[in-house]
Amino acid sequence: MGTWDIGPFDNDTAADFGGDLDDAAMEERESMIRSVLKRAANPADELDAPDAERAVAAASLVVAQHPDGEPACSTYGPSEPIPALPPNLRTLAVDALDQVVSEPSELAELWGDAPDGPKWRQGITRLRDVLDPPIPPQEEALFEV
Repeated sequence: MGTWDIGPFDNDTAADFGGDLDDAAMEERESMIRSVLKRAANPADELDAPDAERAVAAASLVVAQHPDGEPACSTYGPSEPIPALPPNLRTLAVDALDQVVSEPSELAELWGDAPDGPKWRQGITRLRDVLDPPIPPQEEALFEV
């Protein structure tokens, strides 16, 4: 596994995806991100590690444009601007992230055996929670029983 840390672009595959985005024309970048997310959200069989790694990187770019999101990694991620991404990519990114951490996902299996696996999973959860925040527990009853 060509991985050096738990961030979305902290592996060879995701860093290469960032470079591919930089090399693409501005008008092609959204479709590249969408394609990566679709492939991960709807795997034909097991989601292989490279597709999952690209999906996490693509999802982080969607999160970066969300009002509650944080910027994507500038060191290994794309250095060229990403066009404004449509809001419908948020749902696709959530679906892709769900597949990345579920069975059968080769990447989840690899991180499951790694010492930093829980930290990696927390990072995926943080990305997902920006796009689809968990519903907080209700503190008071709406009616008496």
